[in-house]
Parts: sequence; C-alpha cells; structure tokens
Amino acid sequence: MSTYKAPLDDLRFALYDVLGAEALFARLGHTDVNRELVDAVLDEAARFTETVLAPLNRVGDEIGCQYDKATGNVTPPPGFKQAFDQFVEGGWTGLTNAPEHGGQGMPALLGGVLTEMVDSANLAWGNFPMLSHGAVKALETYGEDWQKEVFLKPLVAGQWTGTMCLTEPHCGTDLGLIKTRAEPIADGKYAITGTKIFITAGEHDLVPNIIHLVLAKLPDAPPGAKGISLFVVPKFKVARDGTVGERNAVRCGAIEHKMGIHGSATCVMNFDGAEGYLVGQPHRGLQAMFVMMNSARLGVGVQGLGLSERAYQNALRYARERLQSRALSGPKYPDKPADPLLVHPDVRRMLLTQKALIEGGRLLSMHAYSLLDVAEKASDPGERERAETLVSWLTPISKACLTEWAIENTYNALQCFGGHGYIHEHGMEQYARDARITTLYEGTTGIQSLDLIGRKTAATQGAGLKLFLAEVDAFAQQYEGDAQLAEFIAPLRAKCAEWAQLTRNILTRAATNPEELGAASTDYLLYSGYVVLAYWWARSVAAANASDRPQAFKDAKRKTARFYYARVLPRTLAHKAAIDAGAAALMAHEDAEFGP
Repeated sequence: MSTYKAPLDDLRFALYDVLGAEALFARLGHTDVNRELVDAVLDEAARFTETVLAPLNRVGDEIGCQYDKATGNVTPPPGFKQAFDQFVEGGWTGLTNAPEHGGQGMPALLGGVLTEMVDSANLAWGNFPMLSHGAVKALETYGEDWQKEVFLKPLVAGQWTGTMCLTEPHCGTDLGLIKTRAEPIADGKYAITGTKIFITAGEHDLVPNIIHLVLAKLPDAPPGAKGISLFVVPKFKVARDGTVGERNAVRCGAIEHKMGIHGSATCVMNFDGAEGYLVGQPHRGLQAMFVMMNSARLGVGVQGLGLSERAYQNALRYARERLQSRALSGPKYPDKPADPLLVHPDVRRMLLTQKALIEGGRLLSMHAYSLLDVAEKASDPGERERAETLVSWLTPISKACLTEWAIENTYNALQCFGGHGYIHEHGMEQYARDARITTLYEGTTGIQSLDLIGRKTAATQGAGLKLFLAEVDAFAQQYEGDAQLAEFIAPLRAKCAEWAQLTRNILTRAATNPEELGAASTDYLLYSGYVVLAYWWARSVAAANASDRPQAFKDAKRKTARFYYARVLPRTLAHKAAIDAGAAALMAHEDAEFGP
C-alpha cells in the first residue's frame, strides 16, 4: 500500500536556507508572514494532505468519477466532497488570493508549496480546486468591477469553482480554429454556443455553481487567433447583482475514460445558447487566456513534482525493506538471508536520479513562484519587470521538465519494485499512469519547447536567458574562492557559456531557415532544464554549508549534487549534439517516405 509523508525538512531548507523566504517576504511587504506563521501553514498542510487526501488517492483511481447520461451530472469518487469541504473550511482555497476578495493574501510561493503537498497526496482531487486560481487571475486582470465583485468572492471562498474552456474537438493548440460562437443578446449578455472538450472539473457536485471561462468568437470577429474573445458562463445564471438564478444552457455531454487521474472529471461541455458575459475587450481573449494558462502551467509542473516525490518515497521504502541477492562486494547484512535492494548500484542509480531531479526541481519550481511574488509586490518597477520576464521564461522550462522528469521518476520508482511495481497492489503503476497526462495538458512538451525557443528567446533576443545567466554569474563570483564549491562552480560556468553559444547558434541558423527553431526546440528546452538544475544544486550545497542543519543533511546535499553533476548533467551532451545536427535530418523525408 502506498503512503505519503510531506517532505517538510527539504521544503523548509528550500524556503529558508536556499531562497531566503523570510527576508523576501518582509521586503515585499508580507511583514506578518514570519517563520512561525509559515511553519504553522506547512504543518497544517502536511496534516491535511497526509491524513485526509492521501487515503483517498487509491479510492479515486479505482472508482473514478461517475457520469449520469440522463441528467449530465458527474459525481466524484467517495470522500472527495467531504475532503473538499474540509479544504474550504480550512481557508486553503483563498490562501494566496487578495484580501479584498476574501483571500488571505499569502505569498504565491507558499501556494506553490501547498500545491506540491496536495498533488503528492492526491493529484486527481487536486484538479478540482486548481483551475479556480487561473479563473480568479483572469477576472482580476480583465474583469469589470461588477464581475470582480460578483464572481471573485465565491471563487476565492471555495463556494464556487472555475474552469478553463479552450479546447474543441477539432482544435487544441491552434485556438484560431475554434468554432464556439457568442451572439449578443439583451442587457449586455451573450448567448454562447459550441462544444468544448477535455474540461477539467467541468461538472461535479462539490459546489453549487461552476464558473466557466469560455473562449468564443463574436459575429464580427476577424479570422484566426485575433478574433477570440473571453466570456464568463456560470453553470447557474448569475445576475449583475450576484443573484443566482436558473440552470444555464450548459451541460456535460460525457466524461473521458482515461489512462490515469480517474478521480478527476474530464468533461465534454456543450453550450447551447448559454448566457454569459464578455470579459475584457472584444477579440482580445487570447491575452486573458494566457493569464489563466501561465498560472495553470506552473501548477501542472508542480503536479509532476508531487507525483515524483510520492513515487520516490515509496520506492525508497521498498528498497530498504525488500531483501534480494547479495551486494557485489560481499554481504552487507550477513545476519539476513539476503541484502536489501538498496545495496545494489543500479537500484541506487534509479533512486538517486529521482532524488536529484526532485530536490533540484523543487527549487526550480519554488523559484518561479517566488518571482511571481516579486513581480506583483516589489516596490521597484524595474525589479518587477525583471521578475516578470524571468518567470515568463522559466514557465515552459518548469512545466515541461518537471513533467517529463515525472515520467522518468515514476518509471524508475516502479522499476525498483520489479514485477510488484506493475501490479495494482503497491500503487506504483497508478503514479506512472497519472504522470503521463502532465506532459500533455496545459500545452504539451512540444508546445512548451516552441514557447521557450520562439516567444521567450527568439522574439525577446534571449531576455530571460540573459537575466538567468547574470544571476548564475553573480553566484559564481560570490563563491569564486570557496574551495568547498569549486567542484561545482567551474563546470557550471562552462556549461552556461556553452548554453549562451548554443542559443546564438540556433538563432543564427533560424534567421535563414525557420525550421531550425522547431528542430532544436525540445532538445534545447531539456538542455536548459538540466543547466538550471545544475545551478540550483550548486546553490543547495552553498546554502547547506552555511546552515545549521545536521551534518548528515549537509553531506546528503553535497553527495546528491556530485551525483547530479557526474551522472545527470552529462545528458546535455546528447541534447547539444542533436541541436548541432540541425534540421536537415528531420525535414528530409517526403510524406510518403514515412510509410504506407
């Protein structure tokens, strides 16, 4: 049976020792968010996720959501509603939202930590409250005053939940092809007609009303993505004064039968002249959509991290308990009939790969969330702008790498169990199934790669990369003469120089052949992710050296960093070789040459 224990020691190390969260929060005006308060939040989040959510994880996978074709209603797995009620009662839905909308105004960084615990404990359950955050951000940014007043407070309070309705049966990434239409009707309302698919938490009974944010086209919309508008469409009609009326003409037409996340309701939503309100300016919905999407992309990256953590915990426990063969160098436990799996080099390879990617990935994710706080709260406009540029650049790296590594980590965790990992009893095969979706929704890895190399690098002359390399350079200069960090600083500097040159080479080739961007994109993103983690592992060793943590904790950080530099960072060599090969080998085939 799978278990989960929140990794509070490493979370606190990342927050306090590496990221300096206490000083950061104080500098940004969160003077009341001190260590005592943060520790209380962490402890209570750990209690809730370990004791309430984690036991429901298997229930959600085995029973899943139930769809009533006659009514269109969806019932989540047993226990999910009770857990959601406790989540709302604890004030968790409003943890990071603005106090003027009923939230607690906590830093986004703490919200990211909470999300990791929730997703480790029960990823499918975590999907129900997750997208409300993106809906809130979109309405905060683009909604009219009355829309903020009417919709934000119930969303923040957890009385209602939100969705993002983007994808249609014939189009996913290319939103310019959407067919959903919005016709003006009386009193500034619009009638929304169309079908949206893959809508997470599109229908359920956890709350009495669901607020759909829907992309659609007005009658006078120009063609393509420039003709998209955003509308807020409640499940039950909501008047401008907040009065909730009759059922709207929106209905769940089916739920998907999926490889994983069975406890999450993935819905086909049919809008049949449903009443809604325009959010923001006509034909400018794409901007609002990216507010939702960027929030969700960081959240999905954390889903990958959370799954990796839980899978690793159980693989490590099994490797310590399971007796299998003797160590190659001779018995390590001669009083037992065999040695535990943990003595074997290949099992250690799998476990240490997970540990290195998880602990380094945690800092990648938490850094991104801390930048959201800086971008919103810093007093210096220039600092806010730099943070916004950097987090925008880091978002595709965080989303894609943490989820791709989740595939690897859950696979390695399952592999540690051998045949026992493949059967249902131990729960490992669920993590492998659940992890697969994280590389797909909110933009596939390929889409994240194109975003990084195209929008975030080529279109900005590498603005985000330059900021990150400057941060690395400042760190390297700070520890220039530190003998304890020399083994990490020199290769990190060399890899960053290679990264900068590699970027220049891609952009130079792309100037004469645009296919070079697409050909390099995925290898470039993964290369970038591995170098980013090299930086965070060097930072981890520096922070551990300066901390008052137990010596065993410090030693583990240094040894894991050495493992990462020796056995994981060299993956960049293969990615660089693929990038240097260019687009020719990819684009040479004619369509017919792929096969019949």
